[in-house]
Amino acid sequence: MSADTHDAAAHGTRRSYLIGFALSVVLTAIPFWLVMGGALGDKQTTALVIMGFALVQVIVHMIYFLHMNTRSEGGWNMMALIFTIVLVAIGLIGSLWVMHHMNLNMMPGMGAMPGDTSGM
Repeated sequence: MSADTHDAAAHGTRRSYLIGFALSVVLTAIPFWLVMGGALGDKQTTALVIMGFALVQVIVHMIYFLHMNTRSEGGWNMMALIFTIVLVAIGLIGSLWVMHHMNLNMMPGMGAMPGDTSGM
């Protein structure tokens, strides 16, 4: 394999960049349409679907633009990615947990009965 062929394989080809670009456009246009057209009706369902599209788009970017796979750098890139995902998940889940409990425990008057003026 020549040096030019090896560099092209390591950095991607025009075809792979065009596939990645097309997928990115589609994965952006569909959620945009879902929100602007109100296709799903329920805001929570729409948000969950958009988060799913966002996750797929992150994977597309990592494969087609960052060229991440299990073979690059002897697998160390993948290990670094897994470690990063674990840290981000811990941070997000922990933040949501703390905010939920702060909302439950620190919002005075939120649990008051209708007509009860003692919580005001």
